[in-house]
Amino acid sequence: MRRRLAGGAGAITLTAALAATAAPAAAAGPTRPDPGAHRVTVRDGETQPVFSRADAVTQTVMIETTADSDRDGVRDRVQMRIMRPKETSTAGLKVPTILEPSPYWAGINDVPNHPVDIGDARARSLTTTHRNLAEIFPGYYDNYFLPRGYAVANLDSIGTGGSTGCPTSGDRSEQAGAKAAVDWLNGRARGWSPDGRPVKATWSTGNVGMIGQSYNGTLPNMAAATGVRGLKAIVPIAGISSWYDYYRANGGVVAPGGFQGEDLDVLAKAVLTRQNPEVCAKVIDDIEAAQDRETGDYSKVWAERDYVGQARDVRAAVMVVHGLNDWNVKVKNSVQWWNALKKADVPRKLWLHQANHATPFRWRVEEWLRQTHHWFDRYLYGIRNGIEKEPRVDVQRADGTWETAKDWPVPGTRTVPVSLNAGPAGQPGTLGLRPAPGGPQSFTDAGKTRTAEQLLVNEDKADPNRLAYLTGPLPRAVRVDGIPSVSLRAALNGVPGGVGGRPPTRDWERSPYLTALLVDYGTGTRPTGARDATTQEVCFGQSVPGDSGCTTRQVLRTETAPYKIVTRGWLDVRNRHGISRTDPIEPGRTYTFRWDLEPTDYVVKAGHRLGVVLLSTDYDYTLRYPAGTEVTVRPGVSRVLLPLARGGAESLR
Repeated sequence: MRRRLAGGAGAITLTAALAATAAPAAAAGPTRPDPGAHRVTVRDGETQPVFSRADAVTQTVMIETTADSDRDGVRDRVQMRIMRPKETSTAGLKVPTILEPSPYWAGINDVPNHPVDIGDARARSLTTTHRNLAEIFPGYYDNYFLPRGYAVANLDSIGTGGSTGCPTSGDRSEQAGAKAAVDWLNGRARGWSPDGRPVKATWSTGNVGMIGQSYNGTLPNMAAATGVRGLKAIVPIAGISSWYDYYRANGGVVAPGGFQGEDLDVLAKAVLTRQNPEVCAKVIDDIEAAQDRETGDYSKVWAERDYVGQARDVRAAVMVVHGLNDWNVKVKNSVQWWNALKKADVPRKLWLHQANHATPFRWRVEEWLRQTHHWFDRYLYGIRNGIEKEPRVDVQRADGTWETAKDWPVPGTRTVPVSLNAGPAGQPGTLGLRPAPGGPQSFTDAGKTRTAEQLLVNEDKADPNRLAYLTGPLPRAVRVDGIPSVSLRAALNGVPGGVGGRPPTRDWERSPYLTALLVDYGTGTRPTGARDATTQEVCFGQSVPGDSGCTTRQVLRTETAPYKIVTRGWLDVRNRHGISRTDPIEPGRTYTFRWDLEPTDYVVKAGHRLGVVLLSTDYDYTLRYPAGTEVTVRPGVSRVLLPLARGGAESLR
């Protein structure tokens, strides 16, 4: 079944529209390029598809950056490929640009990941987990935006494709590469055509938007964080705001989901697709030496790849998009960016959806196009279409429906301390609003022998390799929205790092991790994060040979299961005083350990039970030390702090 998005009649020119508010909707009808159009046309507060995608002009330019990442004494150059309405060449039309920067345009290399089984002489590097590049590139910008009066462009990040320099996994050199494209579009950077002739963007208004998913969504964050003038709006989808929070967590080496053993150096090698890649060997070796897979401490190498503190410099309006089931780029990266932008009073929107590492274009096509179209129209063309006055937040619920809110966490959310209490038989324990001190409870780390999913089942029974604490069946649904955290009074035996500052011995080479899982116990049908294609084809833009301008609508894949991990979080106990500082643990001594779990927005249904499961090694995320760390927890004085929407605390009484 094919569905075509409709347009309307009664157009006005952009000049008149800039001073006007949105007009009443006109009767629906087909939209076609206007063969006589030389001006951008606005109807109902949005640009209209009056230009021909088939007649578009293409251009390739090499742009000089301010960095020299390959250390050859010559500034890096990034290659940008542009497609724009032919009227920019024939009729003096000037247009803004929507740009997708990426290290993936030329594909990726197979590179083995680091081994993660510590102390195992037989451990080998893990095989590469391939990225699905088809999922990263939705491929609709030219069909949809170019006919509406935009240039669209692809940029090769430094060290990739047609660019020079070396890929550096998010540092300031890579940031300079993304910024240079905006500078060239504003006449501030030099550019050359493929034959070496100097070239300027005489057709550009200087207004630039960026959009992309994953690494392609990270580069817009990076460019915006420089405060570059002319970058007016970005849509980072599953973008990174701090690379520390992609490859580390609270002092520990923690992998992105599905990429166990990957790190900065591995990713740099994977995207190193420039000509003469051997010139980057020393640069990437230096990254490997600096990234520190021993302690996981925050250091200079991570500070150079952290943009959260630069949010105050952002001039672009930011539409943040992230999947609540994304364990590749974890939700923290978007939430901490959102919070920093809020503090800096940057114009912003937020979408939280139920898929994993994906773009909502494929399953919420119409609303996605409406909002992103209005976002770019508002900030690149200055059209007052009211997008900034709409609810700031769109959140998708587990049943696939969407709701809006003024802010996130939703107004009325408050942090509720919930005690981890001993149960009648010790384990499993209970969760309650009132602490009930009890005797110490212990578990022994299973190392690489059991996954988190294997450890959280049989929750009503004691397990030697974890501790579990559960509510009774909830009388009403409970919404957890925000950043849960844990405060644990516990002692450990067998942690690496030595005693009293003495060097560690082999007997102490055990897991330094504490892992907390927040679990929804109760059989239900829930989204997994994956999507399935339907038979419905949605046509959204102009077609050209080989490109129909259509997409196949997706739906969220669900499964019926007795539990779901709502969120999780990790701590290297040696970093109990901060992520930049490793301090040894004295065996048997009780400490207070505090750490955040990943942000979430999740509704636990009435009749289900909410659980907290404590373990050490998290097989799919942490390094895997030999089994044997003993963890002794003091119930009653240990607790989880839950951000609960209105009425949530009452449901836990």
